[in-house]
Amino acid sequence: MLAIIGGSGLTTLSILDNIRQEVVRTPYGEPSGALTFGDIGKVPVVFLARHGYGHTIPPHRVNYRANLWALHRHGAAGIVSVASVGGIRSDLQPGDLVIPDQIIDYTWGRPSTFFEGHDSPVTHIDFTEPYDGALRQEIAAAAASVQVPIKLGGVYAATQGPRLESAAEVNRLEKDGADLVGMTGMPEAALARELGVPYASINVVANYAAGRADSRHGIHLASVEPILQEALGRVRLIIERLVGCRENCKPNGHAT
Repeated sequence: MLAIIGGSGLTTLSILDNIRQEVVRTPYGEPSGALTFGDIGKVPVVFLARHGYGHTIPPHRVNYRANLWALHRHGAAGIVSVASVGGIRSDLQPGDLVIPDQIIDYTWGRPSTFFEGHDSPVTHIDFTEPYDGALRQEIAAAAASVQVPIKLGGVYAATQGPRLESAAEVNRLEKDGADLVGMTGMPEAALARELGVPYASINVVANYAAGRADSRHGIHLASVEPILQEALGRVRLIIERLVGCRENCKPNGHAT
């Protein structure tokens, strides 16, 4: 079963049928909300709104461990994260969709591992490739099959939030090699890796990062929402195709 984690602007997944919700308790506290189970076509999917269904949980307060544990415990065999980001790289414009392949973590103070406590051995995961390559390719193929342009590859900078970055901070991120900036990519990706669940992300460029293009002297927040909602419509098309193809496609990528 595929799990979808919805970020800003995606607090529900309108393409789900036969919806039921389940409140889950975890050893790490409460997830961001009840898990929403449903079908896309006839394929079961589970959805979770990262910031809560009322979008009330800021990035640094998300209980990432509870979210990932709950999805894993309830059968998630892969996780697709949807997240809004600022575009740093010059070719990334508001409304673009990106499948990142690398992460730089600038967050701090967030519980970031399942392996801690007196009874847990020190555990090091390989994080050379933080996103699952096969799942990334599946997303790209699904986008191509519904003729939705999506950029494959990019370095995601995870910042603490909830405030947006200064122009100088974005300059630093660019010098560090970042192409995109968001607030929720870590420790989410690392926790999925600890659980052994394939994880990939669809980033929605909601605005130019601070100091770039029309955000040179400030980010116009009022203009972000319509851009985000239009782009999320395309994300839903990709997810619908991705879910159907995971169930019904042959290894060569053609539907049966």
